[in-house]
Amino acid sequence: MTTRTRTDILLLAGFCAFLFFYGTGQFGLLGADEPRYAQVSREMLERRDFVTPTLAGRPWLEKPPLYYWQAILAYSVLGVGDVAARIPSAMDATFLVIAIYLFFRRFRPGVEVDAALIAASSAGVVGYSRAASTDMVLASTFSIGMLAWWAWREGGKKTHLALFYIFMALGMLAKGPVAPFLGGVIIALFAAATRDWRLIAKTLWLPGILVFCGVSLPWYLAAQARNPQFFHEFILEHNLARFSTNLYHHSEPLWYYLPVIVLALVPWILLVGVAFLKAVRVWWAERKSPDGFDLDLQLNIFACIWLVIPVIFFSLSRSKLPGYILPAVPAGAVLLADDLRRRFEDSQPLTKSIAIVHALIAAAPVIPAILIAYLVVQHRLPGGRPMFIALAVGFLICAAIAVTLVSRVGLNMLRFVTLIPVVLAAAAVLKLGTVAIDQTLSARPLAAELASVETHTLPVAVCGASRELEYGLAFYRNQVISRYELGQAPAEEHLLVALPTWKVAIADHTAGRRVSFLGHYAPQDVDYYWVAAAPK
Repeated sequence: MTTRTRTDILLLAGFCAFLFFYGTGQFGLLGADEPRYAQVSREMLERRDFVTPTLAGRPWLEKPPLYYWQAILAYSVLGVGDVAARIPSAMDATFLVIAIYLFFRRFRPGVEVDAALIAASSAGVVGYSRAASTDMVLASTFSIGMLAWWAWREGGKKTHLALFYIFMALGMLAKGPVAPFLGGVIIALFAAATRDWRLIAKTLWLPGILVFCGVSLPWYLAAQARNPQFFHEFILEHNLARFSTNLYHHSEPLWYYLPVIVLALVPWILLVGVAFLKAVRVWWAERKSPDGFDLDLQLNIFACIWLVIPVIFFSLSRSKLPGYILPAVPAGAVLLADDLRRRFEDSQPLTKSIAIVHALIAAAPVIPAILIAYLVVQHRLPGGRPMFIALAVGFLICAAIAVTLVSRVGLNMLRFVTLIPVVLAAAAVLKLGTVAIDQTLSARPLAAELASVETHTLPVAVCGASRELEYGLAFYRNQVISRYELGQAPAEEHLLVALPTWKVAIADHTAGRRVSFLGHYAPQDVDYYWVAAAPK
């Protein structure tokens, strides 16, 4: 192993460890999805059933099992908890970074570290690497599969084509048929853009198709055999109906994913945009050339299509969530890294205007990161001294980046000066925001308060509380949470968590029973009560 290789490994390991793993347990599971996926994994582990995901003891057939299997492995090693639930996404993000590094080292040497760190430091990857969800699992498996396909396209080794089919199958196990569907669309459009229609037939390699089926289908067949409703719930409801209707109330405007992809590619979005426009312009100019396209341009066309197709596809969906387009983010890293490689070879620096705007974008996240506690608790930016300090820090970082980038060594320093604010922003959130995030957005502190007021473990019900709080309490207490407004008031003695505005509903559901007010959890504005058993 050369000194350079060791340096690369240490650099990537350090950034992945900090950006993906460090502080993953400093705040509890957030939203509805994180505790729900974590609880499904726990129930599968407790039942020793690795085929049927369950939630509250009932089949939960929304997603395939790859994340659950990874979380079960993490639980088996680390025990059930916040960190173990988030480890799968952190590991998948790390695998993605390693794959990008190895791809560029083999096919476009010279910028392999840049490519890997661009992907690792993109806001979308950093954010979802810390989430107990299926989004990072899909993004990693899908992206590694697309890199493997290009490795076969350029190198011709069937091993790489087999890897493409394996990772498409893993993507199928991560989130369903969306992985092979998007992969097929991207490859078909690339074949059309390069006028090489034979690629489609060559890609449809029978041994690869058999490998794909051998990896992905056993679980699908087993799930259907054990759960006759599987096809209807998973395929018809959670794939087709989710795409074509607003069944799950995640409706957003058609342009929703434009700002989402912009934010997901921060701090590199401007440079990715410049590389994208450059590639499209060259392709358009040479599209009718009888000599065809060279491999460098073809890789850029491939990355452009890969970047755009998930955004277009999910924009057409009636149900939209930010994580859906995460598989597009690594394409931006591939596109930008290859553009930087050519800039290094041609000694072509960034223009001053691009350097200054990039400096603004790179420094900007530091400001909300410093003010994260105010944003979480007050839902607004503060005035006065906190805002002045944040703006001053942001201005100094922006100025330092801009001055460096417009200097003679600017291009060589691009990676270094862009990563500094990424690290500072992550550190600020972990240092200044974790308490506010935990208290305001997670059920973990409330679950601890409930545990402190009971002499023995009691059932818990909610009334008017959010789904996020319900699923969070279910995970942290490892209990089925009843909901009063659905007529599920437990007959036995229990604890109740309710919004203060639901006192009339509480009185109706507890008529004839003793109810004691225990306390108010101010960060989430909920009351909690002790409710006696119903009279017999």
